[in-house]
Amino acid sequence: MGFASFTDEYTSPVAPSRLFKASITDSHNLIPKLLPQGIKSIELVQGDGGAGSIKQVNFIDGREFNSVKYHIDELSEEKYTYNYTLLEGDALVEKLQKITYEVKFESSPSGGTISKVTSKYYTDGDFMLKEEDIKAGKEKSSVHSLSSDSYL
Repeated sequence: MGFASFTDEYTSPVAPSRLFKASITDSHNLIPKLLPQGIKSIELVQGDGGAGSIKQVNFIDGREFNSVKYHIDELSEEKYTYNYTLLEGDALVEKLQKITYEVKFESSPSGGTISKVTSKYYTDGDFMLKEEDIKAGKEKSSVHSLSSDSYL
């Protein structure tokens, strides 16, 4: 199995507690309203929304992807951490077993938030992803835009 890991960092003037609530714990309500041009709905498939739950993101018709399902591995409102694994859907291309995301919100000196998102790509056999392939995929993929900027 191959493996590649990339970390992105984002800043926001919004406090970590507010950003975490809006983009993580209430994402199923807010994201479809904020991004109606891309997201039809976010459904809770299994669980109560906490660790162990499974959610499905449904994209509007005519998009490159129809839907993706992901498993919430960890959700800590105290530490502002959120880890999840993309389980199935159109974003998992051939030779890509799974993608995991580790999201952490930290207070910035200005009172806002520094968000760190680490994405880990697990591939079949000796297949290796290159950084330019990941960047190209991120630009094409609505799911990545959500997971990086709005945190599924």
